[in-house]
Amino acid sequence: MNGPPARGGRPAAVLGVVLVLGAFTAGGFLAQRLLRPRATLYPTPPAAHPVPPPPAPEARTIPAQVPDIALPGPDGHVHHLSEWRGRPLLINFWATWCEPCRREIPLLKSLRHERQADGLEVVGIAVDEAAAVRRYARERGIDYPLLIGEQGGLAAVSAFGMDTVLPFSVFADRSGDVVALKVGEMHPEEARFILDRLRQVDEGSLTLPAAREAISAGLARLSAARAGSVTH
Repeated sequence: MNGPPARGGRPAAVLGVVLVLGAFTAGGFLAQRLLRPRATLYPTPPAAHPVPPPPAPEARTIPAQVPDIALPGPDGHVHHLSEWRGRPLLINFWATWCEPCRREIPLLKSLRHERQADGLEVVGIAVDEAAAVRRYARERGIDYPLLIGEQGGLAAVSAFGMDTVLPFSVFADRSGDVVALKVGEMHPEEARFILDRLRQVDEGSLTLPAAREAISAGLARLSAARAGSVTH
């Protein structure tokens, strides 16, 4: 007779072994003979002290407000993110060796100029070497503020509850509240959709929770539409 189907994703073979052992146990004597430990020629070494499991990594969370990170600019002068409090903010984490990061730079420059009336400021945080960032910024004509995390870049990434997966961008309103965090290369329609919701938050026509919900749903629609256009 076949046993019942496996549950919880457990392979059927494993479940079968369990059932067979259960049947032997019901037989009493046969189970004892099968399960009785066999004699060995050498004494069994004492069990080692159990090694405690490593502590679970501390869970990271995206902060509700932009942390006041302080990093040097290309000129070596240290700047705090709080310097831009009072303006809508797009903080872009990037590196010169990251191809998607490089592709985003023209978009970031365009957004800063398009949204001048909103007071938008774009701040790039480069997790990279200072010399490489200065050279690349000069070659590409990057005209928005840059901070360089040659020493403190990883700490800056962690302060936003992230691992070093570049690029990622943080959108914050005039009060410094984090409205959205976009991981991966940003597409123009995604950036503009988020910035439109950010404007509504600053105008008071949309609450922060409603903006976050709208952004989540909107980005999902845009992603699905982009995937559909690729397959056709």
